[in-house]
Amino acid sequence: MSDDDFARLGAERIQRLAVIARELVSELRTDEVLDHLLATARELTGARYAALGVLDEQRTALARFVTSGVDDDTRRLIGDPPRGRGVLGLLIEDPEPLRLHDVASHPRSFGVPTGHPPVSTFLGVPLVVRGKAWGNLYLTNKAGGADFTDRDEETAVILARWAAIAIENARLYETLDAEHEELARSVASLRAMTEISTALGAETELAPILDLIVKRARALVAARGVLVLLRDPGGEDDQLWVAAAAGAIVPAAQRLAISGTRVGEVFRDGVPLRVDDVAADLALDVAALGAPDAATALLVPMAYRRRVVGVLVALDRRGGTAAFRARDEELLRAFAASAATAVVTAQSVEVDRLRVAVGAADAERARWARELHDETLQTLGGLHVLLAGAAHGGDGDQVRAAVRIAAERVADEIAALRALIAELRPAALDELGLGPALTSLVRRVAGGEGLTAIADVELDTNGTRLSPDLETAVYRVAQEALTNVAKHARADRVELHVTKDDDAVALSVVDDGGGFDVAAAAVAETAAPGFGLAGMRERVMLAGGGLTIDSASDGTTVSAWFPVGGGGGAGAGGQPAAPSATSSSRPRSSA
Repeated sequence: MSDDDFARLGAERIQRLAVIARELVSELRTDEVLDHLLATARELTGARYAALGVLDEQRTALARFVTSGVDDDTRRLIGDPPRGRGVLGLLIEDPEPLRLHDVASHPRSFGVPTGHPPVSTFLGVPLVVRGKAWGNLYLTNKAGGADFTDRDEETAVILARWAAIAIENARLYETLDAEHEELARSVASLRAMTEISTALGAETELAPILDLIVKRARALVAARGVLVLLRDPGGEDDQLWVAAAAGAIVPAAQRLAISGTRVGEVFRDGVPLRVDDVAADLALDVAALGAPDAATALLVPMAYRRRVVGVLVALDRRGGTAAFRARDEELLRAFAASAATAVVTAQSVEVDRLRVAVGAADAERARWARELHDETLQTLGGLHVLLAGAAHGGDGDQVRAAVRIAAERVADEIAALRALIAELRPAALDELGLGPALTSLVRRVAGGEGLTAIADVELDTNGTRLSPDLETAVYRVAQEALTNVAKHARADRVELHVTKDDDAVALSVVDDGGGFDVAAAAVAETAAPGFGLAGMRERVMLAGGGLTIDSASDGTTVSAWFPVGGGGGAGAGGQPAAPSATSSSRPRSSA
C-alpha cells in the first residue's frame, strides 16, 4: 500500500483493515470468509446492503449469491437470486471497480425484483483469485443517501484482495480436509477389507465371520445399524433370513420375503439401492429390519462369482448426518464383495464338515456291522446249531458238553461286545475321567497286540474335569492313533504322552513301526473318507487345535494339541497346524 493510499484511507481505517485482514486469513471455511467479508465491507463503507456473487465455471454468470443486511423474510420475498445480468453483469464483463449514483438510472439496469428493498447508490469491485475473477463484491445504499467515495472504493478493493487470499487459503484447507476425510475412509475401507481377508484364512466358522462383517460395515459407513440377509438354506425359496445384525436395531422378523420388497429387489437384480426418504418408499419395510424410525437406507448385494448370496443393509448415518452418499455406496459395495467371499467360504467349510462327518459316521457304522456280522453273529449261529443238535439227539454228557462250550463262547462274545461298547463310549471316560480312560485304552490295545506300551498321562486339573467335548476329542484322537499302530504299523513299542497347562492339552502317540506316506494317505482319505487320518484332523479342527503327523522308516509320531476352554475351528495363529511327513512306506488307516 502506497503513502497516497494511507493518506486517502486514514489511520483509523488502516488499523481496522489490518485487524480484519488477520481475522479473514484466520478463517478456515469459505462460507465463514464470505460472511465475515460482507459484514466488514458494510461496516467500513457505511453500506446498508452487501452481496457477493460467485461466478460459474465459465465465468459468464453467477452460480451463487450471498447477501448481508437482508433478513430471511425479505430474502424469501425476493425469490430466486440474480444470475448476473443488468448492472451486475458489467463487472462480469469488465472486472474493474464500478460506482453508481443511482442504479435505476443506468442503461443496463433491469430494475429490482418485487419485494426487493429500494436500491440507490452502488459500489462493485471484483474478487480475483490466482489472477482469475472468482466473483464480485456488491455494496448498495450508503448511509445518509450519500454516494460511495474514493475511500470506500479503495477500502473495498483492499478488502477484496485480502478476501481473495483468505478464500484461496480456505479452499485449500477444505480441499486438504476433504482429501484427509477421503484418506481416512480409504484407510477404514482397507482395514475392513483386510480383516475380512484375514478371516478367510483364520476363521472358518460362519457365525464369527457374519459378526465381523456387520460390525466392520457399520464402522465403514458410520451407520446406525447394519444387517446381513442371506438366502434361507432351510426355508422357502422366496425368503431371506437375518443372519447377523449390529448397532441400535432389533430385527422384528427373522425372515423377509424376496418378492415385492426392496431387499428382494437388490437380491434378485444385484444392483445397489440408496433410499434418501424411507417414509416415501413403501416397499422398504424398515420395521421388519429393526428400525421403524429409520430415515435413510443403503442396500448393496453380496455377490460371489456373479451370484448374489445375500444383501448388506445399512440404516441411517450416525450423528444425524445426511443420507448415504455415492462414496458410501462405493465403499460398502466393495466391502460386500469381500464379505460374500468370506460367507461362501465358511458355508462351503460347513458343508464339507458335514460331508466328512456323515461319511465318517457311515464308515463307522459299516465297521460295527462287519464286527457284529463276522464275529458275534457267526458265533451265535454256531451256538444255535450246537445247542439244537444236543437237544434233539444227544445224551446227558453231550448236552452238558454243548452247554459248557456254549457258555464259554457266550462269555467270549460278552467280552467282545463290551470292547465294542467301550470303543463307542468307554465307561471309564464318563465315570473316572480322561486319565484313567487313556491308561485303560493303552493297556487294552497293547495286550491285544502284544506291544510294549507306556502311558504317561499328566492332567493337573486341580480336582476339576475337563469339558466333556474336550475329553472326548482327546480320547478319540488317541484311540484312532493307537488303533492305527495296532493294525498297520508292525511296531514293537508304542508310547502315549498327555500333558496339560493353563492353555492347552497336548497329546502324542509314538511308535517304532515302519512308517507311512502321510501325503498319500491324505489323498486316499479324500477320495474315500474313513474314520482314520481325516477323522483325527476333523476332531482336532472342531476343537480348535492343531495336528501334525511325522512319519519315517523308524516310526511315526502323531502330535495334537487342544485349547482348554473352547474350539472355534482355529488353532494358534488362527488355523490348525498342517500335517507333515518325511519318508514314504505304506498308508495307514483304521477304516
